[in-house]
Amino acid sequence: MYGRDPWGGPLEINAADSATDDDRSRNLQDLDRAALSRPLDETQQSWLLGPGEQKKKKYVDLGCIIVSRKIFVWTVGTLLVSAFLAGFITLIVKMVPRHHHSHPPPDNYTLALHKALMFFNAQRSGKLPKHNNVSWRGSSCLDDGKSENSPIYKDLVGGYYDAGDAIKFNFPSSFAMTMLSWSVIEYSAKYEASGELNHIKEIIKWGTDYFLKTFNNSADTIDRIVAQVGSGDTSGGSTTPNDHYCWMRPEDIDYKRPVTDCSSCSDLGAEMAAALAAASIVFKDNKVYSQKLVHGARTLFKFARDQRGRYSASGSEAAIFYNSTSYWDEFVWGGAWLYYATGNSSYLQLATTRGLAKHAGAFWGGPDYGVLSWDNKLAGAQVLLSRLRLFLSPGYPYEDILSTFHNQTNIIMCSYLPIFTTFNRTKGGLIQLNHGRPQPLQYVVNAAFLATLYSDYLDAADTPGWYCGPNFYSTDVLREFAKTQIDYILGKNPRKMSYIVGFGNHYPRHTHHRGASIPKNKIKYNCKGGWKWRDSSKPNPNTLVGAMVAGPDKHDGFHDVRTNYNYTEPTLAGNAGLVAALVALSGDRTPGIDKNTIFSAVPPMFPTPPPPPAPWKP
Repeated sequence: MYGRDPWGGPLEINAADSATDDDRSRNLQDLDRAALSRPLDETQQSWLLGPGEQKKKKYVDLGCIIVSRKIFVWTVGTLLVSAFLAGFITLIVKMVPRHHHSHPPPDNYTLALHKALMFFNAQRSGKLPKHNNVSWRGSSCLDDGKSENSPIYKDLVGGYYDAGDAIKFNFPSSFAMTMLSWSVIEYSAKYEASGELNHIKEIIKWGTDYFLKTFNNSADTIDRIVAQVGSGDTSGGSTTPNDHYCWMRPEDIDYKRPVTDCSSCSDLGAEMAAALAAASIVFKDNKVYSQKLVHGARTLFKFARDQRGRYSASGSEAAIFYNSTSYWDEFVWGGAWLYYATGNSSYLQLATTRGLAKHAGAFWGGPDYGVLSWDNKLAGAQVLLSRLRLFLSPGYPYEDILSTFHNQTNIIMCSYLPIFTTFNRTKGGLIQLNHGRPQPLQYVVNAAFLATLYSDYLDAADTPGWYCGPNFYSTDVLREFAKTQIDYILGKNPRKMSYIVGFGNHYPRHTHHRGASIPKNKIKYNCKGGWKWRDSSKPNPNTLVGAMVAGPDKHDGFHDVRTNYNYTEPTLAGNAGLVAALVALSGDRTPGIDKNTIFSAVPPMFPTPPPPPAPWKP
């Protein structure tokens, strides 16, 4: 019988073999020694040793990869420990009470800004939007312009009432819109941070939409524009119902509102052109509307240049309420804004003409030199054109007058500082830019805006300050001047009174304003019927939130009397300067101005250099 040798050879077993058990055992031991003298593979070892004696493998087969058992164990262990620690830490973090770091409360300038913008909502004329947010106001004067025979002026609904009456004066209101647009162009990031960017744009558009109705905006050449809607002349004891003789809510007006136009009004035309040009930069992302504004601005400026004259020179009511002293400053101002809006160098050439600057009073000074107002825009134009020199430096042929304007701007800023005696100050610290005459605050806020803006210009140009004679002053000095003046208006004054209605606890309660002084009680008071509300000693039933009143006198005195408009009447132009100053001072100083938006339409100052020649080839 044959068996199989497990080591690979045949094994013959003879059943007839009579060898003893000892012999067989000895033979097997010999075979074992012979087998062990040969190397065994793993399979053979497993047969020999059995499952209980097999050595542990040093590697782990994961299917797609074989790794060391030691590394595998360490890796899995590390992952498990890490997961445990991560879960433990997460649990601790969730159990620890959290401290929520809230944003710091808005500063006073931002709080006042919110209120100051609401004044424009209260001054709206025409069909009011649902979100106007002034509960005691409604749509009014929806027939403006419809009674006129002119085919151009069929619809003059809209715009803003100038002050406490219901007259729409285009000269100061267009200046107001220019100032608001300027503030948006420079400080759009601050408006955005305060949540008021869309609001201020709505305010500007309400004004520019109306201006586009006051002339033939589709034409390239025009011969007349609207100057005023409504009437306020009460001279000679006239008892004809109008916007000054009557004391009525605008919603209840039932008397005729005449339209005043003009054909020789360079100041008005150039100021309206400035308003539309500045607004076109604000709305540059709306190309259709922006181009409509630019076209209107070009048409108005051409009209202003072609048909010379002051709009208030013809004996109109404008001479009583908003008399213009010159139109040369509007030429410089309007030309500068049209250059920024169009990039057309002809406007810059005009604005930097030395003769034009001379006529505007740039070289002779005077008591009102450096005072920006609805009448005189020279100081604003000087700052606006200094911006061009600081950031673009166009050089010849503009450098001569631009450097002059820049130096004059430095002089103006020096005149604002307390160390100089150009302007007096009240004991409470209010600068007397109008030399003690009534209604001072409208000039103060404009100066505060220019000072803050110019300091931001210098900061953006990496210039730490400017010289007043031999003395150097940092930009912080300008900002401090602006803060002290605005703080005075907000309540830091001898009377501890805020001159902005609705700001703080102590503010004027008898504002000279028809709509605010007559209750909305479903009773229509006629022309004379409202006089009892005018003469009442009771506070206004409606709060004219955000209205900056005319202000105190030169002794810091103030009379909160409704009938004394020199103390208690707010104006559109005054509030526009207030808004501009507040946004410039609001929030952090770090965002500064927007250096580039105003130059969006301006072409490169210097031609692009030609490309380098091709490399030489032998």
